[in-house]
Amino acid sequence: MARFFALILACSSLSYLYATPLELSERISKATADSISVLSNTEISAFKPFTLFASVAYCPPEKTIDWSCGGKPDPCQKIQRKLDIRFRKAKCDTNSGFLPTASGGDGTDTQFWYVGFDPTLTTIIVAHQGTNPSSIIADLTDVDIQFVTLDSKLFPGIDPSVKVHDGFAASHARAAPSVLSAVQQTLTAHPTASVSIVGHSLGAALALLDSVFLPLHLPSGTAFKTVTYGMPRVGNQAFANYVDVHVTSIAGGKGLTHINNKKDPVPILPERSLGFHHPSGEVHIQRSDAWDACPGQDNASDLCIAGDVPTILESDELDHTGPYDGIEMGC
Repeated sequence: MARFFALILACSSLSYLYATPLELSERISKATADSISVLSNTEISAFKPFTLFASVAYCPPEKTIDWSCGGKPDPCQKIQRKLDIRFRKAKCDTNSGFLPTASGGDGTDTQFWYVGFDPTLTTIIVAHQGTNPSSIIADLTDVDIQFVTLDSKLFPGIDPSVKVHDGFAASHARAAPSVLSAVQQTLTAHPTASVSIVGHSLGAALALLDSVFLPLHLPSGTAFKTVTYGMPRVGNQAFANYVDVHVTSIAGGKGLTHINNKKDPVPILPERSLGFHHPSGEVHIQRSDAWDACPGQDNASDLCIAGDVPTILESDELDHTGPYDGIEMGC
């Protein structure tokens, strides 16, 4: 689809005057391709605590509530696609000072989630579980996917033109009241803390919805940061634009970072032809393990996911779980 529009734009003698939102987005993306920047090792390392928190969200509530989710290091874990041996470090032990407030979900109707305070980062962590790659890919390639407006009780004041994937909205709504209550409780105990929202796969979609939901219900001075991994497209153009204005723009454009790994198919789904769009804030991990910051929405450069993986036929499902700076997603 991206190549098709690139061809149309190359052959057109018209200016931006008659561009559709999708064409305009791609033109802007091409214009900003030269401004793609490579993250330093220090910048990459700064994401590691959040990567671990997102990975731990795959652990059941009885493990995250007492932060016992690491287990013992296993020197015999073999990662087949790499054909090498890696040591599995206890993920909870890595963020050992974390203080859980609440955990929930059943892993079926409602994804696992947990909330707590990290004194090292002085932030409240809100984390959501993802799902099996094959399952989410099947769901996201369904042409009968529907858009819905955001629930006015959970998202008061959001314009009805802002629409999201119906399944993501329903999954988010099931946990939203409990998550909000846990965040409010933790913020009362740590009133100067920021709020950091993380998730992978379906959990990334839920984290993005939380990044819109939570600021509507928490004190106006609360600082927010959202970091997601392998995130599918969640909503329409109006949703992506809302996120850019109210989420991504925080902290000089660092309020949202959605990290895509190599040839992962999930971030290119649902397709833009169905009306779905990513907000800005993409970081794309290359085969070389370089991390590139891609400006704009759905940047069409081949250094970014929309250009590097133009169709699901050119993707690799195994890239969905990682590694993200050496970390594979999962409990």
